[in-house]
Amino acid sequence: MNTTGTSTVAWELLDGGVKGVAKKYSQDRGRALTTADGRAVVLAVADGHGSRAHFRSELGARWAVEAFTAGARIYAHEVVRRGQDAANWPRLLAEARSLPQQVVHAWRRRVQIHEANSPAHGRKPGAAPGGPAGATAGTAVRPTAGSAPDADLAVYGSTLVGAVVTERLLVCWQLGDGDIVLVDPDGTTRMPFYTGPDMGDETESLCEPEAWRKARLHWQPLTGGPPPGVLISTDGLSKSFADHEGFLAFASGVRSRAASHGVAAVQAQLPDWLGHAAKYSGDDATLAGAIPAVVGPGAAPAHPHTDTH
Repeated sequence: MNTTGTSTVAWELLDGGVKGVAKKYSQDRGRALTTADGRAVVLAVADGHGSRAHFRSELGARWAVEAFTAGARIYAHEVVRRGQDAANWPRLLAEARSLPQQVVHAWRRRVQIHEANSPAHGRKPGAAPGGPAGATAGTAVRPTAGSAPDADLAVYGSTLVGAVVTERLLVCWQLGDGDIVLVDPDGTTRMPFYTGPDMGDETESLCEPEAWRKARLHWQPLTGGPPPGVLISTDGLSKSFADHEGFLAFASGVRSRAASHGVAAVQAQLPDWLGHAAKYSGDDATLAGAIPAVVGPGAAPAHPHTDTH
């Protein structure tokens, strides 16, 4: 319940992923969680590039989701604490713009720690096992300035799509391919970053120099009516449809089925739906989503979530 004692929003979450049919394992990662006493949602998906040059990209995708959710959870608490007052929005917008750089730096630190202990291309002749001279075998090493070689970031390359949503504010970030669909209660869909069909397999990546400069931001105050449902997914899902309209119809159908059968029923069917998609696209398919439900004063959501995966 909000501070005025009026109706507020409860969130129910969707979270699932499957590997591509011809793959040994998935290079995707995803997570959906609530935070700030259930008043905010954090969503994230990442798609490791998966080609020969990116042979550790499943780790890159995992660390991308971990880095984003860590930073976004802090940001979500600030949105809940200060976002009710529009006078605070410029500051919150500035913080949203700075989040991608924080995430990229955190991701690179995680890659460098892993490289110091398990180099992707092996150690140079004469290098001490585990990292700098004097390190003993089996000892985990944290790189220090001047002691660790530059990591081959491309080995861990990944995209990243994320969102923070509250009753008053929706903020989305995207680096590389993937999809964000906003679905209103009447089934109307919008995609804040959609610019047309992908023309090839090239994509922006966390492994690029100053990758945060290529991250896109969608900032949307929610001042009229309930928040939209938010579905984010790796591109293996949208590529499974014959056309863009089919993908939007799927997203609209997720929201309508959640309304008619409950979010728990949709979550139970999600692996089958994503598996069907993966058969057509041949790619991993991962989705994270949040469906809002307006509840009255003192009411509790049917399926509450608190910092769950």
